[in-house]
Amino acid sequence: GMTSGKWYAEFSGLTTAASWMTGISTAAANLNATLYTDANAWLYSASSGDVKSAGSTVQTNATWTSSDVIGIIFDATAGTLQWYKNNVAQGSALTGLTSGPYFFTCGYASTVTAWTAAFNFGQRPFTYTPPSGYSALNTYNLPAPSILIGAAHMAATTYTGTGASQTVANTVNSSNFQPDLVWMKGRSGATDHAWYDSVRGTTKDIASNTNAAETTETTGLTAFGSTGFTIGALAKINTSAATYIGWQWKGSGTTVSNTNGSITSTVCVNTTAGFSIVGYTGTGANATVGHGLGVAPSMMIVKDRAAGNWCVYHASQGATMRGVLNLTNAFDAQPTIWNNTAPTSTVFSIGVSSAVNDTSMIAYCFAPIAGYSAFGSYVANNSTDGPFVYLGFRPRWVLFKDVAAADWEILDTSRSPYNAVTAELRPDNATAETNPTSIDYLSNGFKLRVSAADPNNSTHTYIYAAFAEFPFKNSLAR
Repeated sequence: GMTSGKWYAEFSGLTTAASWMTGISTAAANLNATLYTDANAWLYSASSGDVKSAGSTVQTNATWTSSDVIGIIFDATAGTLQWYKNNVAQGSALTGLTSGPYFFTCGYASTVTAWTAAFNFGQRPFTYTPPSGYSALNTYNLPAPSILIGAAHMAATTYTGTGASQTVANTVNSSNFQPDLVWMKGRSGATDHAWYDSVRGTTKDIASNTNAAETTETTGLTAFGSTGFTIGALAKINTSAATYIGWQWKGSGTTVSNTNGSITSTVCVNTTAGFSIVGYTGTGANATVGHGLGVAPSMMIVKDRAAGNWCVYHASQGATMRGVLNLTNAFDAQPTIWNNTAPTSTVFSIGVSSAVNDTSMIAYCFAPIAGYSAFGSYVANNSTDGPFVYLGFRPRWVLFKDVAAADWEILDTSRSPYNAVTAELRPDNATAETNPTSIDYLSNGFKLRVSAADPNNSTHTYIYAAFAEFPFKNSLAR
């Protein structure tokens, strides 16, 4: 989708008819014969020359036929849109189109048995030279991403247990890093999850499938190394011949004191990748906590190091709603969790609930980085031709959750290296890896290919969190 930049495309109706219309729309538009009545579309009609949106005429230009070439220029940054007929500008530019992402769109204003058209986005030479400053809508002209290889900041590493101390290397595509968060799960057997981070320190274990307090496991994770992590013989992460996955995120390798909030926090932060680990001591009263990201997080996972549920904030659900990572519960209204206040670029807010405001707390905060991470939602359709979700990158790891009652689900390309991606683990559950779902991971997002209830239960809203293998500009389809 077009969210910034200046873009040019050419449209030609290949069948001889007068009912063509072309322009732009958002993903919310209903692509059918009445597209011109949709408030999410702006279309130039061949038969009348009218530009229509929501059924109203907003501009009248020259009529055109299938022998004409209609150029469309869209400045997604400024929100301006204009058409050309055979290289002659039509009318003045529409303004105020800043609620994207937008997509070049075409349609037909009546029901016909068949019609054909051609869009040129730069995959072949244009008929006319684009106006100065406008580019072809192809990956070559996408902005340069800040993170070229996702594996430099997030890794999904499979390994086999030995029953003895071993080091797991996270080297992928010539990249490796020292992780600050390691999340391990047994694949071949039913085991508790195991989270370790550098703020709490080595051997400090918490499990996302329970509300249990942190434990000290002397044979758990014993070191965060420069290219991975070292584990001892703890059965749930290193039973001989059993198979495991270790999901890892890079922080800064060090901690700093953050005084942005009313509570001073200890923060390990990677602003390049939009990730921070935040340790803090709650007061039991409404408070704010500095997260160090410099931008507002879109997802936060907060755990009381004593017994307590794992509380999840997701921007698509808002600051009144809470998810629970260790349960299948629906997102529910819990105003005492986030104090009815969305996080800012410097702090997140907590209410009086002990779930987020007890003596010893840990929080994992994530902000979207273009081409590397994305946090959003989609509406399911219960079809093998399921929703496509644009991410702006080829995903390595995606977390799904129905906002109604359902399991959390994780699929990654280390465990499913080819489409369809099927190998599922559940953060709220100790069960071994299963294959109940089917999803295609694409060069720029993912598409659901399963009609089973999760993660495609018809009309239900699902949240997701996703991290990249490669940004769209540098990726190929799998």
